[in-house]
This record gives sequence, structure tokens and C-alpha cells, in this order.
Amino acid sequence: MELRRIEYFIAVAEELHFSRAAERLGIAQPALSQQIKRLETALGVRLLTRNRRRVALTAAGAAFLPRARETVASAERAVRTARRTAAGELGRLVLGFVGSATAEVLPRVLPLLRRDYPELRLVLKEMTSTEQLTALGNGELDLGLLRPPSPPVPGLRARLVAREPLLAALPSGHPLAGRDRVGPGDLRGEPFVLFPREKGQWLHDLITDYCRGRGGAHPVVAQEAVMMQTIVALVAAGTGVSLVPASQRLIARPGVVFRSLVAGPMVDLAAMWSPSHETPACAAALGVLSGFPLSGSGRPLLG
Repeated sequence: MELRRIEYFIAVAEELHFSRAAERLGIAQPALSQQIKRLETALGVRLLTRNRRRVALTAAGAAFLPRARETVASAERAVRTARRTAAGELGRLVLGFVGSATAEVLPRVLPLLRRDYPELRLVLKEMTSTEQLTALGNGELDLGLLRPPSPPVPGLRARLVAREPLLAALPSGHPLAGRDRVGPGDLRGEPFVLFPREKGQWLHDLITDYCRGRGGAHPVVAQEAVMMQTIVALVAAGTGVSLVPASQRLIARPGVVFRSLVAGPMVDLAAMWSPSHETPACAAALGVLSGFPLSGSGRPLLG
């Protein structure tokens, strides 16, 4: 049964006149009569009675009319849903993120996503960078916000979202807290709060390489923790020192101070996705992330 024949029947039933219905539909009257006959043949019932003076609904036609309208309305809703989903306005986005993204990027990007795509269902998953890479590869995530590995992972695409400096996180009563800048030599022998290398190899190596710089040494790990918020909390509790992305200073926490590093490295936050699993919702989120105005360091972002 063709949808357009149902639409033709609705027009005739509402006009109760073949000529007016044909004009409304923009087709010839003989063609309209033929389509109505084919619809009746397909249904096996007469929907209309007609003679030279009048057109009327049969009992079957009167019963069929409201259901016909529901069918056409449902089809129109399906079309709108498909088009909006293709535009990223509807559907589901599974978004992974590292804990440090909650300091600045997520609080500013998520309201924009919800404003521009109010019917988009967001599923948020806090995961380490390594966990996200695995999840992106097997299709568990649509999009990840993570510290990108170097070299890039084959089969995944990346877009830089933010670039910010590393800072020294120190207990507020620490002797180094009185300095404006801290270098590798100052950190030599200090107990460190650091995440395991398998949870984020690239950032872990960036931190340890800096600590081994001029006058420094490999950090002495006093306590391991996975999430940046936990690392900063342990620093505030006096467990040790750490190096963290600059955006972490935006989260107010008593007991910890942040100091610039001498010739400190920059750290990236990237959006990563698999082209084989790219969805309209993913493309919509990438569009919002491309317009994210500033990184934690106040530097313009790269799209």
C-alpha cells in the first residue's frame, strides 16, 4: 500500500469532491480517480461512493480516515526524526573524558551541546586516556576527550581542543610554595603523587621527562592515583607534589598552590574518534568543540 495513495484518499475525503481534491494535490482528476480505485482494490473494500452530483464516505471509508491521517502523520514524524538525527539534533552520543576535562572544557561545552541539540541524548563516561583509546577502537565510545598519544594511533582521528602548560601542584605549606617558578632541580627527591604509566603513557612520560631535566631526577612516587582531582586532593593533604595541567587551578581547593615551571612543557587535550564509527551526533559535538574559545592557559584553541 503506497503512502501517497493514502494521502490522495485523505484529500478526497476532506474535500468530498474529486476536482477540488485533484487541484489541491496538483494532479489530474483522472489520475486521482485511478489511484483511489487502486487503493480500494488493495484494501478489498470501497471507501467512497461517487456519482455525478456527490462524493460520500462509505462506513469503511469513515472508519479508515482517522487511521489514514495517523499513518501519514507518523510517516512525517519519521522523516523529521531521520533528518534531525542526520543533522546531529537527535540520537545518542557516548562521550568519554579524562577527569581533567571537568575543570574547564566540559562545564563550558556541555551547556552549548544541550542548548543547540536539546534532544541529543548524552552518555558521559569518565575514563583514562588509555581506556578511551581501547573503547574508541572497539566502538564503545563515539567521541573521546583525552590526552593524545604520540605517535598517533592508526585508525583514529584527532582534533586539538586545548593546549595548556603543566604547573607544579604543591601543598600550601611547602617550601617551594613561596617561589614564583619551579624547575626540575627543585623537584629532585620530592615525593610525587603520580598516575600509573599504563593509564596515560604520553602525559606520564611528559611529566617524568621534565623531572629528569637539568639538575633533576626521575620522580620518587610516594602515591599513585588515577584521576587529576584525586591527585590534587592528595597534594592538598600533604602526600606529595605533582605536575598537573593548568586548568586544574580553576577548581578551588584549600591546601594546594600552583606554580609555573621553568621552561615547562605544554600539554594537549584532544577530541578523538573512529571514522568507522562516526555518527551525526559525533559531528555535531565536534562542531561545538571547534568553537570552544579558550584553553586553560588563555590561549586560542586550534580546531
